[in-house]
Amino acid sequence: MRTKAVAGALALLAVCVSVVSVVVTLRVRWSFHEALDDFVVSNLVIGLSFAFCGALIAWHKPGHPVGWMFAVGGNFQLITAACAPAAQALHDGGAPPLAAQIAVTVFAWAWPIHIGLMLPLSLYLLPDGRLPSPRWRPLFLAVAITAPLFVLEIGTGTALISNLPPGLWVLPQHGAWAALWSLSEVRWSLSMLLGLAALLMRYRRGDETVRAQLLWLLGAAGVILAAVVPWSLVAGTPIVVLFAIPLLPAAIAVSILRHGLLDIRLVLARGLSYGLLSGLVLIGYALLVLALSGVASALIVALLAFPLRARLQRSVERLLYGERDPLRVASRVGGRLTDLASSLDEVRTAMRLPWVAVAVGSETIAEAGTTSNHSVRRPLSDGAELVVGLRRGESVLALSDERVLDLLAGPLAVAVHASMTSRALQQSREQLVTAREEERLRLRRDLHDGLGPLLTGVALAADAAANLQLTAPEETTALLRGVRTDTRTAIAEVRRVVDDLRPPALAELGLTDALRTRAAQTVRRADGRPLQVTVDVATLGPLPAAIEVAAYRIATEALNNVVRHSTATSVRLHLRLDDELVVEVLDDGALAAAWCPGVGIVGMRERAAELGGSCDVGPSAEGGAVRARLPLVRT
Repeated sequence: MRTKAVAGALALLAVCVSVVSVVVTLRVRWSFHEALDDFVVSNLVIGLSFAFCGALIAWHKPGHPVGWMFAVGGNFQLITAACAPAAQALHDGGAPPLAAQIAVTVFAWAWPIHIGLMLPLSLYLLPDGRLPSPRWRPLFLAVAITAPLFVLEIGTGTALISNLPPGLWVLPQHGAWAALWSLSEVRWSLSMLLGLAALLMRYRRGDETVRAQLLWLLGAAGVILAAVVPWSLVAGTPIVVLFAIPLLPAAIAVSILRHGLLDIRLVLARGLSYGLLSGLVLIGYALLVLALSGVASALIVALLAFPLRARLQRSVERLLYGERDPLRVASRVGGRLTDLASSLDEVRTAMRLPWVAVAVGSETIAEAGTTSNHSVRRPLSDGAELVVGLRRGESVLALSDERVLDLLAGPLAVAVHASMTSRALQQSREQLVTAREEERLRLRRDLHDGLGPLLTGVALAADAAANLQLTAPEETTALLRGVRTDTRTAIAEVRRVVDDLRPPALAELGLTDALRTRAAQTVRRADGRPLQVTVDVATLGPLPAAIEVAAYRIATEALNNVVRHSTATSVRLHLRLDDELVVEVLDDGALAAAWCPGVGIVGMRERAAELGGSCDVGPSAEGGAVRARLPLVRT
C-alpha cells in the first residue's frame, strides 16, 4: 500500500504542476506559439505522458524500476514547463531579479535530468526491469556517469527563455565549448541507439511474450529516433518533432501491463512497408526528375511502386512474423524430421509462433514454445493433430500461415509416425525389462522358498544321521529315509523350475516334433467330442530359443482355447518361415462375435510383442483364427 500511495502522490504532483504551468502561462498572456517556442507545450505533453505512465507502472508493478524512473523524470519535465512562464511572471511582476533567475535556472536544469539520464537508462531495463546480461553493466554505468555532461550542456547555455535574463550558472563562453557539446549530443544519440540495440537483442533471444512486449517499444523508439535525432543534430528542425517522445512511455506502459492488447506486428508491418515505400518512391522520383520530364518520371514510379510494395511487404512480414515461404520452411524442417520436438521447434522459430505441439487425443506427445491460450488444431495422421498457438492479437491463422502448414503436414506426419513408433518400441522394451525382472523375482522366490528350506533340511538331517549312526542306528535309518524322500522332492522341484524356463518337449524334441506331439495328444474337446488336429510345418532349421518358446507357447495356448471354447471338429496348425516365423492355428468352429480377451489371449499377444511381432486373434470367414508373426534373425 505504501508504494501505491507514493505512485499516486507522484501522479497527483504531476497534475498540480501541470495546472500551475497552464494557469501561469495564461496569466502572462503567452500565445500558443510563444509557449511552443519556449518549450512549455512540449515539456508539458512529454512530462504528463511520462509521469502518468510511470505512476501507472509503479502502481501495478512497484518492483519495476522503470515505472519510478518515468514518474520522477516526468515530474522533472513538468517542473521545467512550469518554470518558464513562472520566470516571465516574476520578471513582469517586479519580483527581485534573483527570483526570476532561479526559475530560469530550474527550467534549464530540470528536464535534462529526465531526457539525458532516465530515458536512455530505461531502454536497458526493459521489459523486465533487468539488464539483458551482466556484460551490459559497464555500458549502463557509462551512460549514467556521462549523463551530467548533457545536463551541463543545457543548464549552462545562454539562450533559454525569450526576453528573460539567463540563469545563475551560465557559462559566458558557452560557444567556445562547442566540441564538447557536440560530443554530448552524440553521446545522447549513441546511448539511445545502444538502448535500441539492447531491445533488438532481447527480441531475438526472447520468447513470444517478450517479443510481443518489445515490438511496442521498438516501434515507438524507431519513430522517436527518426524524429528527435535530426532535431538534436540539425539546426532549424521544428520543435513539434518532440511530440513523438510521448509515444515511448505509452508503448512501455502497454508493453509491461497489457502487451497482448492487439497484434502490434500488424501495425508495424503496414507502417514499415508504406514508410519504406514512400521513401523509396520519393527518392526515385527525385532522381528521375533530374534525368527525365516530370510526367515520364511519374509514370515510371507509378509502374514500379506496386511490385515494389509487394516485395517490401513480404520482407517486413518475414521480419515480424517469420518465414512464410512454404518451400523454405519445409526445407528447414526437413533436416530435423528424425526428432519431432526439433521439427516443431524449427516450425515455431521459422514462423514466429508462440507454441506448436502434436497431440493424440488429449495427450501431447511433443511440443515447442510456451503454451498459448488460443490455438487451432490441424489433422496430421494416425489420429494425431498439429496444435498451433495463435500469436497475440490473432483470432485465426493467416492464409499464408495455413499454406505453410498445409505443405508441412506431410513431413510432420512422417515425423509423428516415427516418433510414435519410437515410443511404442520404448514401451515394448520397458515391458520386456519388466517381464524379465518379474521372472527373475519368481525364480528367486521359488528357489528361496522351495528349494532353499528343502535342501537345508536335507543337510541338517544328514548331519544328524552322521552324529547318531553309532549310538542310535534306528534313528539314523529313519533320518536317512527322510533325507532320501526330501532329495527326491528337491529333484522334482528343480525339474519344475527348469520346465517353467523352457518346455522340456522343446529341449528334447525341437519345435516341430514338440508341436506334433502336442497335436497328437489333442484328440477331444472339453465336451468329449472328437477333434482332429493337422500339423503343417515347413522345414524351419535352427531358430533362436526365444522364438521357439514363443511359437510353442502361442500354438499350445491356441489349441487349448479350441479344446475349451470352440465347437470345431478339425484344427490346422501351420508354421512357415520367411523373414519372420508365422504361426497359424485355424479351426472350423461356428462363427461368433469378436472374442473377449482373457488371460490366454493377452498372454499370446504379449509374447509376440516382446519379440517385436504381433498376434491377431478372432473369428474369420472359416472359423476361429490365431495368427502370430514373430520377426526373426536367423542363426
